[in-house]
Amino acid sequence: MKPTPDNGDPWIKRAEHYLSNAIIHGCMIRAALALPYNMRVRLFGAIMAYVIGPIVGYRRRAIEHLAHIFPDMDLKTRKSLATACLNNAGRSFIENYSGRELLERMKDHPITGEGVAAIAAAKAEGRPVILAGSHFGNFEATRAALVTRGYDVGCLYRNLSNPHFNEHYVRNMHDLGGPAFPQGRRGTAGFVRHLKAGGQMVMLHDLHVFGAPVLDFMGQPARTSLSVAELAIRFNAVLIPYFGIRQPDGLSFELVLEAPIAHDDPLVMMQAVNDNLGTRIRATPEQWFWVHRRWRPDSV
Repeated sequence: MKPTPDNGDPWIKRAEHYLSNAIIHGCMIRAALALPYNMRVRLFGAIMAYVIGPIVGYRRRAIEHLAHIFPDMDLKTRKSLATACLNNAGRSFIENYSGRELLERMKDHPITGEGVAAIAAAKAEGRPVILAGSHFGNFEATRAALVTRGYDVGCLYRNLSNPHFNEHYVRNMHDLGGPAFPQGRRGTAGFVRHLKAGGQMVMLHDLHVFGAPVLDFMGQPARTSLSVAELAIRFNAVLIPYFGIRQPDGLSFELVLEAPIAHDDPLVMMQAVNDNLGTRIRATPEQWFWVHRRWRPDSV
């Protein structure tokens, strides 16, 4: 659910919030959570791919974005990738609502990559770590695995406009372990304290940000926030790109912590982060959420 301004008659808006939460959470999510884990994950993947995604226009938008980046790709392949992208998104959504079960499944799960030694060394030194995440595979799977290993991995979130949905949305993030900080003055203060104390934070970087510098992403200009790099420099934090890559069975993951990004000019650092993600997307394009409006006219 995307945050939206609270416009219109307040009574109508309250009724809309109540009804939408009753349908989405009271019926769909609770019903899914009553099913066995594997069944609910497959079911929500199918619902997003074949029902919600096409109805709300997500599938069409994904197909358009795939054509923007892969102009030589045939329409049949783009349609197949768009469906697979939505299936992954639906699976990730309900996996992240199954917080305690996801933690149990990720317990002692192997994590590979040069970043494994880097995050362990940073923890031993009391040095903060920023984990550069993206809407690829399931970004919470790696966070869950790190939490089960004793890492205090926090996250930032934006409160949703629907207070009923926001209540369980926030509670679910806390269930995954590690502190969760709301965007805003109070949340930023907690976020800063956590980093200064040598904690670890997940920050997603793959969204369009109005007014941000234009960098290359997948061969096209895209506005890219420098916040991840700037905060890493400000707090002398190790910056590690990471991925939770969904495997062919649709239920398990390859968890990877990439080599740390060296401190440099923030533009150089974020271009390296973009390139890192781009390489992953080209390898398995169905894992990334092509629905986001990552490339906009103001980026040209």
